[in-house]
Amino acid sequence: MDRLKEECGVFGIFNNKDAAALTALGLHALQHRGQEGCGIITYDGNNFFAERRLGLVGDNFTKDKVLEKLPGNYAIGHNRYSTAGNNLIKNVQPFFADLHSGGISISHNGNLSNAKLLRKELVKNGSIFQTTSDTETIVQLIAKSKRPNIIDKIIESLFKIQGGYALTILTEKKLIGVRDPFGIRPLVIGKLNTSFVLASETCALDIIGAKFIREVKNGEIVVITKNGIESIQPFPKIKERPCVFEYIYFSRPDSIIKNISVYEYRKRLGAELASESHLESDLIVPVPDSGVPASIGYAEKVKKNVETVLGTSSKKEETKA
Repeated sequence: MDRLKEECGVFGIFNNKDAAALTALGLHALQHRGQEGCGIITYDGNNFFAERRLGLVGDNFTKDKVLEKLPGNYAIGHNRYSTAGNNLIKNVQPFFADLHSGGISISHNGNLSNAKLLRKELVKNGSIFQTTSDTETIVQLIAKSKRPNIIDKIIESLFKIQGGYALTILTEKKLIGVRDPFGIRPLVIGKLNTSFVLASETCALDIIGAKFIREVKNGEIVVITKNGIESIQPFPKIKERPCVFEYIYFSRPDSIIKNISVYEYRKRLGAELASESHLESDLIVPVPDSGVPASIGYAEKVKKNVETVLGTSSKKEETKA
């Protein structure tokens, strides 16, 4: 389809009695990353519980409607904006599979460039796919792995996939976060009292009152258990290459990347554009909303006014230096 594809949002929390409600709040903060569908899977120590819906988090995950159906202290969630697969309920994540080693649930933000080839090989070897999402390819690879434990299964699967991805994975005893070797897709770690949290952006930590700890490193696997957090780095160390659109479009302005707010990044980009453009201008008019901080930075540099136009009304921002 000839339209912009935004990025999905992922969230996970380990060992918290309000896991489902906090996940819904985290997904609400990440709503800008995907508005086609949303889902939450929880684990209560015995069973996994899943609720997936088309539409917005606030319209679906309310206490009287859905959250009461999601018991447990462990949860992962997902906001979907389709980058692969049609906008159908079957493609809404997180995905769940009952493996020989136990249940596993996966949420994925990103694109796998070799998903079609892998899917073709898996089907040829007997795999049965239930969705058209490239995320199910990861589930199938993990299920097919002959490695002895779930971490080794995941690592073996990761070496077969290509592309940019950030994953949150929930098993019966672990919450796992994975970031692709180039760090194309974002993933951060937070902590709420004694509960560790994974999220696409820091704004999802802010809404639940969690403390930001650090970003997941490119190519890193973080494994969260009752004993704490463990870092595994199975890939050769390479230079990080994050997606520039996280800075200029995808991320929320109040999210923090590399210790600087996205808003400030956009302002600096606008100022740099002003330094390089050498254009005579009377008024700076941005395209809302991600372009507004850049326009302010541009206007401050050239000592002009910036005006945003929303619908039929206009609002002048006083940004003269």
